[in-house]
Amino acid sequence: MSNHRLLGMSGSLRKDATNRLLIRNAARVYGDAEFTEADLDLPLYNADDEDAQGAPDSVVRLAGQIAVADAVIISTPEYNGMMSGVLKNALDWVSRVKPMPWTDKPVAIMSAAAGRAGGVRAQNSLVLAMMPFQPRLITGPSVAIAGSRQEFDEGGKLKSERYEATLSALMEKLRAEAERA
Repeated sequence: MSNHRLLGMSGSLRKDATNRLLIRNAARVYGDAEFTEADLDLPLYNADDEDAQGAPDSVVRLAGQIAVADAVIISTPEYNGMMSGVLKNALDWVSRVKPMPWTDKPVAIMSAAAGRAGGVRAQNSLVLAMMPFQPRLITGPSVAIAGSRQEFDEGGKLKSERYEATLSALMEKLRAEAERA
C-alpha cells in the first residue's frame, strides 16, 4: 500500500492547538498518505437525543472517516491528568455507531501538553478508553511533547530533533501496521 488514507484526531478544538500541530507533523513524517483532519466539535453525547434523532451527521461523518482510514493518529492534551473531554465525547459517540469502525484499526496515540510530562497521563487514559474498541494500538515509542507551546516553530513544524526522531519511529510502526492489514 503506498498512498494510505490517514486520519488525524486532535483532542483540542483550538485551531492552533499544539495537538493539531502534532498530528499535522505526524502526517508529514508518515509520508505518502491522503491526510484528513477530523472535526471533533460534536454535541455532547445524550442518550435521549440519540433515541429521538439518532446520531448527528457530524458523528456519522467521523465514524465513516475512521472506517475508511488505513490508520488513525490521535493526539490528546492533558486536562487534570486525563485526556480531554472533547476526545472522550467523540469516542463515546463513535462507540454508538455500528458496525464499530475501530475494530482492528491501526491507531497511534501521542500527546502535547504544557506540563513537564507532555501528557503521558492523558495517553494512559486514552489507552484505557480505546481498549473496548479493540483497535491495534501503537503506543510506543512514546511521543509526549512537554512544554508544547515552545516546541513548534512559526510554521508549525517540530523544532526538536529528538521529538522528530521519536515521531518518525512511531509513524514507521504505524505505517507497518497499516500495510499489514
